[in-house]
Amino acid sequence: MTANELRRKYIDFFVNRGHTEISGKSLIPENDPTVLFTTAGMHPLVPYLLGQDHPAGTRLTNAQKCIRTGDIESVGDTSHLTFFEMLGNWSLRDYFKKEALAWSFEFLTSDEYLGLDVNRIYVTVFEGDNDAPFDQESFDTWVSLGIPEDRIFRLPKQDNWWGPAGQTGPCGPDSEMFYDTGIEACGVNCRPGCSCGKYFEIWNDVFMQYDKQSDGSFEPLPKPCVDTGMGVERTITMLQGKNNVYETELFSGIIAAIEDVSGRQYEENDETIQSFRVISDHVKTATMILGDETGVKPSNLGQGYILRRLIRRAVRHGLKLGIDKDFLGTIADSVISLYRGVYDELKDRRDVIISELALEEAQFRKTLEHGHKEFDKLLPNLQRNPKKIIPGRVAFRLYDTYGFPVELTEELAEENGMSVDREGFDEAFKKHQEASKKGADKTFKGGLADDSVMSTRYHTATHLLHEALRQVLGDHVAQKGSNITAERLRFDFVHPQPMSAEEKAEVEAIVNQKISENLPVSMKQMTLQEARNLNARALFEGKYDEQVKVYEIGNFSREVCGGPHVESIGELGRFKIQKEQSSSRGVRRIRAVLT
Repeated sequence: MTANELRRKYIDFFVNRGHTEISGKSLIPENDPTVLFTTAGMHPLVPYLLGQDHPAGTRLTNAQKCIRTGDIESVGDTSHLTFFEMLGNWSLRDYFKKEALAWSFEFLTSDEYLGLDVNRIYVTVFEGDNDAPFDQESFDTWVSLGIPEDRIFRLPKQDNWWGPAGQTGPCGPDSEMFYDTGIEACGVNCRPGCSCGKYFEIWNDVFMQYDKQSDGSFEPLPKPCVDTGMGVERTITMLQGKNNVYETELFSGIIAAIEDVSGRQYEENDETIQSFRVISDHVKTATMILGDETGVKPSNLGQGYILRRLIRRAVRHGLKLGIDKDFLGTIADSVISLYRGVYDELKDRRDVIISELALEEAQFRKTLEHGHKEFDKLLPNLQRNPKKIIPGRVAFRLYDTYGFPVELTEELAEENGMSVDREGFDEAFKKHQEASKKGADKTFKGGLADDSVMSTRYHTATHLLHEALRQVLGDHVAQKGSNITAERLRFDFVHPQPMSAEEKAEVEAIVNQKISENLPVSMKQMTLQEARNLNARALFEGKYDEQVKVYEIGNFSREVCGGPHVESIGELGRFKIQKEQSSSRGVRRIRAVLT
């Protein structure tokens, strides 16, 4: 069974049982600032698991793109991936444990679907602790379905409890399904969840019965929900009788592309196997991030930092294979081809994906060249240290001066029988951030040098400019920062190329037209969610408190903002763009004045 067949069978199974198929969401969480990426199929549904009504009803099913980055350094073995797909079905205060487990069992064992041998199915349930009791209902349901008690394992929270996607939120006990691969048990204590490979996890049914609070306590949800997940990559690996996911069609074409560009064979030795796996996984994940509707690009912060880290690790493993030319675009094309008809947004955004990979790859090759040379210069002295530890300040200097990622310093250190004082690096990095922040706060507060009349006018003008840019250039425009004094405004925004003279003139004309209309400026306080419901522009959302200020300029502009504003737009005078230039990759900068 192929991945495409598995997706379709799963979704059709649940649609036939009253579920509505919904589309997967962005890889960038919309409602959870505590995590960088969508880490599970339930992530986009958290508001509905907490009580909101979903427009598609109470029974849902879909396939969701997910990314988990906690084990990036582990990618290259037989099991770790950064990007994966989860098939899921949900009950939003509708059915509960009996129905969920019965349908899971049917899909797994029915000849019409996966047709797995019932006698090789093992399951686990939550054994109970001080936070929640033993899951008797799940245990009894499995017995009623024909699973013998000696194949039902009662396990603790670390095995059979699904925590919230972030620090707080819906959570509860789960019941996991495993398939006996037939290999010998590793010992008397071998059980489902053991790392020896005898038991292969297939599916997980999570019962959202609790809401974890910020103080660590668990409050019962008034109407529990069901969240289930089946990993596409893991399941087809088992169904196809493969040893690991890299042997399935979800990676074979990518690996073939790497063989073509490197002139090496995947299974030459252990090192080539690891490098092929790292490149195929990381380029796939980078392609998915760049192909996402949110338009994340490589940077030194947040999602952009993870993207940059994946790309750079892939390039370094390419160098290990002897690839001395840019190659990531070729590998990305194999990913785009693989998911054609499944995730067509990759095809639609191909030009962006390829160009961003090429820019980052070229930039990183220069970084590597300088960083490697400096590391090699330092190495003889570093190796004289009897503790074989590279000081954190040295690792930070490589990062700060040459842009050399600490993860690569750690890899080079390991290759030379050394380690890095990561705590020392983190401390140096933190001091650097604090110094930078103090300098920025001292000069500009919220982008403003002061709260004078002219600075207030310029700040208000940025709202008009932002909306005008979106009207002329498109909805992809988003503010990336501002710097305002009493003499001028500077406004950074997302846009891939220089503005034409005609575009600049049109933006100026729109702003000046609104100023001439002397539109009123009004402010309302509301929750951030209410602001979102009004489609207010919400910049840097993670910084806002629960209550926010929404400023409206007539019917033209509506933004969440905490800065000072004029009372009517006619005060601004005439708006003139003095300069439009590049600020950083994919970000443009406008300097403008009011006369």
